[in-house]
Amino acid sequence: MLFSTNFNYRIMTRIHILSSTDRPGSNALDVSAYASGLLCRYAETEVFSLEDYPLADVAGGKYGNTPQSVQDYNSRILDADGFLFVIPEYNGSFPGVLKVFIDYLPFPKALEKRPVSLIGESSGSFGALRAVEQFEQILKYRKAYIFPERMFIQRVDKNFDVQTGLSSELHQKLFEKQLKEFPEFVESLTKQLV
Repeated sequence: MLFSTNFNYRIMTRIHILSSTDRPGSNALDVSAYASGLLCRYAETEVFSLEDYPLADVAGGKYGNTPQSVQDYNSRILDADGFLFVIPEYNGSFPGVLKVFIDYLPFPKALEKRPVSLIGESSGSFGALRAVEQFEQILKYRKAYIFPERMFIQRVDKNFDVQTGLSSELHQKLFEKQLKEFPEFVESLTKQLV
């Protein structure tokens, strides 16, 4: 027997969020979890952390011979429609483990024509602006589609709470706007590429 329904059924966009550091107990992981809680209203989300990246398996440089553990990690993250990177600033740039992660992604197909959104966070007053802009150069080289709205969380220890978000009402609204509009950006790109 066949059944029919009178409602529209929509598959949700899948967005994977990457806490882009291997530092245990990082602010980036807290921001990633909070962002996931907001973003899950508009998309299916999953949070990944570079704490779990099999870094020891690539020690000494395994370029051209990517270990299976790294391939498995990459395939889980890459199984998404779009990506949100939460990037802390370390020493005026992004964490080295993020560069290693990018270096072991399949080239060029892993990020080519893939939508990416960016959040920077730091203890300083620029909210990881330098780190995010440096990472954008890599994303452009990898031919990713970068969502133009970005969030920079400055003085993260003071201005962010994992339960309530950003202390500034204006910044909280901008944060929520970015997270609401990114799935729409992903969906519009997906339609154009089909």
